[in-house]
Amino acid sequence: MKIDIKPGTFAFPTPVWCVGSYDADGKPNVMTIAWGGICCSVPPCLTVSLRKATYTYGSIMERGAYTVSVPSAKYVDEADYFGMASGRDADKFAVSGLTPARSQLVDAPYVEEFPLVFECKVIHTLEIGLHTQFVGEIVGIKADDNILNDKGLPDMAKADPFAFSPTGKDYRVMGAQVGTGFNSGRRFMP
Repeated sequence: MKIDIKPGTFAFPTPVWCVGSYDADGKPNVMTIAWGGICCSVPPCLTVSLRKATYTYGSIMERGAYTVSVPSAKYVDEADYFGMASGRDADKFAVSGLTPARSQLVDAPYVEEFPLVFECKVIHTLEIGLHTQFVGEIVGIKADDNILNDKGLPDMAKADPFAFSPTGKDYRVMGAQVGTGFNSGRRFMP
């Protein structure tokens, strides 16, 4: 039996992505978000939604760019910290010991130690209430060579990303493969 639940942000899993930006003084900053995803294939675009109150919001508005660094599970503590502290009050890179790297394609830094990075140029913003959605065209992708598959593309199992569960407020690693996209459902096709 289904039970009605008051509407809320209970969709899961949500990504654990670290959004990089430079502040007005050029200081690198990073914050962890869970509200984001791929939103277009041509041009390839990635969206992140931020509250106006965040330090990163103002930086993205000013610079028109951001990066998304995808942490592996071994960096769960650092990623969690990036979501708790504000760049107004702390140098998150210095505190965490991680390295800000300058993108050559957009005016934003990324986390050098994280295995997968998307470099995004803002092409749209949408005010949605408490959050503003930034749509960024993916103009570059950086990946550690040890996470690539035999086709030269990022392999999720090798990257070892983790997800956030909004209902339990916990982080979860990805599980075993349970099917193959655009193939497992073929038995239902005419």
